Amino acid sequence: MNDATLQPGAHPAWREYLELCKPRVVMLIVFTAIVGMLLATPGAVPLDTFIFATLGIGLAAGSAAAINHVAEYRIDALMARTENRPLPQGEMSRTHAFLFALVIGALSMYLLIVFVNSLTAALTFASLIGYAVIYTMYLKHATPQNIVIGGAAGAAPPVLGWTAVTGAVDPHSLLLFLIIFAWTPPHFWALAIYRREEYAKVNVPMLPITHGVEFTRVQILLYTIVLTIATILPYITYMCGVFYLVSALVLDAVFLYYVVRMLVDHRDELAKETFRYSIIYLTLLFIALFIDHYLPLFAPLA
Repeated sequence: MNDATLQPGAHPAWREYLELCKPRVVMLIVFTAIVGMLLATPGAVPLDTFIFATLGIGLAAGSAAAINHVAEYRIDALMARTENRPLPQGEMSRTHAFLFALVIGALSMYLLIVFVNSLTAALTFASLIGYAVIYTMYLKHATPQNIVIGGAAGAAPPVLGWTAVTGAVDPHSLLLFLIIFAWTPPHFWALAIYRREEYAKVNVPMLPITHGVEFTRVQILLYTIVLTIATILPYITYMCGVFYLVSALVLDAVFLYYVVRMLVDHRDELAKETFRYSIIYLTLLFIALFIDHYLPLFAPLA
């Protein structure tokens, strides 16, 4: 698809622009950033900081997603999971999509620099480049460890939220980074197992293709164990209390149940279920962080 394939006079509707931003992914990114903001202070987050940081981080994530659409439109057209996106369907030109990404990316930087702080802007920009350029245009096609290395960009939002409030990178915010960083491989490799034939068709070296599905299942288990350890650290470091600890252990146990089942139950449908649960897992884990932060009854024991 190129610009000439669009019908003369066709104008992309707002829905196509919204789809470029991968709204479901961006919602999870923004949610973890908001929790980072809330955990950064014992009191309320200043309303102006909350609004402008949320908008800035969300727009940056949307910009990175739109650049991903532009860079991978040929691959997207060949995969069932992505073939209905605006660019493969000819509903929008790459020029429109790229200009849209630049505009919302520039707006995000303006909001963060002017109304939040320069550190948050710099880290957000680094995350945007990390996903849209380093991961999408290089790592994804260069190594089966693409999602591990590139996962740093996706793990940044809680740190961005934290720095938006405090203006500094706190060790506790790095624990939230570590949790998402460890979560990313089992989350994405479960999808890669389920969609391995599609990734093989477009020559993307995902781990199930380069090292086999059995090897990938073992790696998913190992990373989930690392994730379980990482989720306990906020309690050990007195960042969170008993409510969070119990919630995390229950969520971890269910996640481990899924990945252990994958070792003996090789149905692709189970891999799909594991992928879906991983999204629920991260959402509930961060909800537990939020609730625990505002429950004095479960405050960390000194």
